[in-house]
Amino acid sequence: MSLSIQGKTAIVTGAARGIGLAIARHFVAAGANVMFADCDEGALEHELGEDMNGEGAIRGFAGDLGQKLTLANLVSATVDAFDRIDILVNAHRMVQPCDPMMVGEDLLGDMLRENMISGLRLTQMVAKRMVAQAEEDRDDELLQHGAIVNVSSLAANWPTPKMLAYSISSAAQAQATRSLAAALAPKRIRVNGVAFASIMSNLVQEKLREDADLRDRIIAATPLGRIAQADELAATVQFLASDASSFITGQILSVDGGRSLGDPLAPSVF
Repeated sequence: MSLSIQGKTAIVTGAARGIGLAIARHFVAAGANVMFADCDEGALEHELGEDMNGEGAIRGFAGDLGQKLTLANLVSATVDAFDRIDILVNAHRMVQPCDPMMVGEDLLGDMLRENMISGLRLTQMVAKRMVAQAEEDRDDELLQHGAIVNVSSLAANWPTPKMLAYSISSAAQAQATRSLAAALAPKRIRVNGVAFASIMSNLVQEKLREDADLRDRIIAATPLGRIAQADELAATVQFLASDASSFITGQILSVDGGRSLGDPLAPSVF
C-alpha cells in the first residue's frame, strides 16, 4: 500500500508552531492541500505570510478551537478552499503543570476542553463531511473514506503527578480515539493516535532554554539516546493518514525513542 497523500486535503490544528507546524509542512511537501489551523493568528501569519489567504495548496485559519462555531467555520473554510476533507490531524495541545493535590476545576476544565473536547467536536464535524463525500463519490473501491489522527503524549498512560490535569485530558483523548474508531469503522473512516516523548516540540524547545541540564536528562531517559526532530513524528502521522495503514484503526502508536520501555517517573513526559 502507498504512503502517498498526494492531492488529499488535510486540516491540521495547532499548526502555528512546533509539532503541528511540522506535520502541516510535511503534508504540504508530500503533495497535500493543507489548512493550517491555530488560535494564534499572529503566529500563523508569521509562518504562512501571503499563503494565509492564498490560492495554492496552503491556507490558514485562526480562531478559538474551543468554540463550536469556530470549528464549524473551520470545516466550512476548508471545504470552500479545497472542496473536500480527507484527513484531520488534531495536534493542538495545552500543557500546564500543576500541584497534584490542588488541581483547580478551572485548570482541569481548560485541559479537557483544549486537549480532548475540541478535537472530539472537530472530529465529529469532519467525519460527517467525510461520510457525505463518500456518498457523493460512490466509489466502493476506496480502502478508506477518511483518516483522523490525534496527537498526544505518553502522559496518557504514565503516572505523572506534576502533570495530573494534562495526563487526565490526554487519557480522555486516547479513549475518545478508540471509541470513535469503533463508531466510524463501518463508514471506512479510520481514527488513530500518536503518543510522543523525546520529540523537539515547541514546549521542549522552551524548556531547554530555561533548563540547561534538561537535554541531558531527556537523552539519558531515552533508550535511543537522542531527542528526535518533529519531522520524525510527522512521518508517522503521514503513515497513519495514508493507505499504507488502511487496516489500522483505534491504535495509539508510541513515537518516543523507547521512553515507554523505561521508568515513567524519570524525568518527565517531555
